[in-house]
Amino acid sequence: MATGTARQAHSDRPVASFFVVLENERMDRKNETSLVQGAHGDHVNSKPIRIGVISDTHNLVRPGALALLQGCDHIVHAGDVCGPDVLAQLATLAPVTAVRGNNDVGPWAQSLRESELIRLGGVYIYVVHDLAQLDIDPQAAGVQIIVSGPSHQPGLEEANGVLYLNPGIAGPRRFKLPISLAEITIDNGNIAAHLHALSM
Repeated sequence: MATGTARQAHSDRPVASFFVVLENERMDRKNETSLVQGAHGDHVNSKPIRIGVISDTHNLVRPGALALLQGCDHIVHAGDVCGPDVLAQLATLAPVTAVRGNNDVGPWAQSLRESELIRLGGVYIYVVHDLAQLDIDPQAAGVQIIVSGPSHQPGLEEANGVLYLNPGIAGPRRFKLPISLAEITIDNGNIAAHLHALSM
């Protein structure tokens, strides 16, 4: 089931310094875009934390998505789930945090909030389906990652020390947009984010 956390601003983390690597390359198995962010002095973990990020499943969970999400410590769904079975399947792999998208309707979706603030590995992640509805100042709130979804266009960029991640659409294909999801790794204060294109 979707998890909830306190929705308050956090400004107790130290000022972070960042290094960024942004690249597009064709890998043997998939297309991948990567962005790496380093934060010094934050919570240190003995083990890297791997977070799977998926969105716009529209009631379809592809075998390739399940395979990529295998072994994740946590899964984030950025909305347009479109059915409780999707969350149930993801929950067999790892704890799930999900938000409600504009297509998430019915009694099953009432437990989903429009946004979630979670902390994993000492890093604050804010999840909202539509980036246009972002209702916080990430820097002021101490948020280091913003996850959103509805454009269906995968995207990964850093702005003013905040990572903005759109994992793209993982469900039925729309137009010629790629089918994709994302992965975040947090290791001793360093954040690495990757976009993975799924085969049809």
